[in-house]
Amino acid sequence: VQLQASGGGLVQAGGSLRLSCTVSGRAFYLYNMGWFRQAPGKEREFVAFISWNGDSTSYADAVKGRFTISRDNNKNTVYLQMNSLKPEDTAVYYCAKSISGSDYRTTRTYDYWGQGTLVTVSS
Repeated sequence: VQLQASGGGLVQAGGSLRLSCTVSGRAFYLYNMGWFRQAPGKEREFVAFISWNGDSTSYADAVKGRFTISRDNNKNTVYLQMNSLKPEDTAVYYCAKSISGSDYRTTRTYDYWGQGTLVTVSS
């Protein structure tokens, strides 16, 4: 399984970006997926989760109401729409494949990771 994240860039505070993560293989429709982020000098932290069929989503408190996770199983792609961006959202964003449908806020329950895409929000 290979994950390829894209869509990062430099944006002003208040702006928007949409991240994409394309997953190789034919079983993507069975995968629960998550987004994490890691700012310089900090640990990787949970951002958002989506279940295999898209019926269940969950967000970190810091992004709730501003970010939206979605997926297109026909395109093997999961998205992270980020609105009202803040300088504290600056980080490398990673998509990952989950092996758990419940304990999804920890990196320990993800077995495959994308390479990360950098999001920089200027004030």
